[in-house]
Amino acid sequence: MRMNRGHGGQGGFTLLELMIVVTVIAILTAIAVSSYNRYAFRARRADAQSMLMRVATAQERYYATYNKYATSVTGDLKFGADTTDNGYYKITLAAIKDISTDYIATATPQVGQAKDVCANLTINSLGIKSQSGQDNVNGRCW
Repeated sequence: MRMNRGHGGQGGFTLLELMIVVTVIAILTAIAVSSYNRYAFRARRADAQSMLMRVATAQERYYATYNKYATSVTGDLKFGADTTDNGYYKITLAAIKDISTDYIATATPQVGQAKDVCANLTINSLGIKSQSGQDNVNGRCW
């Protein structure tokens, strides 16, 4: 783009104009990256929610067969791994009072997901879902 500045010389952009363009691009990039990160946390969280629901279903089947809840995701419940499909959460089982009558399954964030504001996601033998972090900051945790 050529601009005539009235001096009969070369036209072009001034340093100030270029700095304004660079600043606007930097601001737009920061907003885009932040939005993408929030979306990525929510998507990975859905992976943990799905896994916890599968564990809860498996726990009920196990209870119907053995009249107690399982103590191991990989051993008793025969899941291939104790992590979610993409490895962003580790799944553990623990007793609330007595593992034979009550359990709590916890999805603990791993790798880059550890910065998610929801932190640990849990479901217990009564089907109550909760989280150890803040809810409703970046979408609902459950």
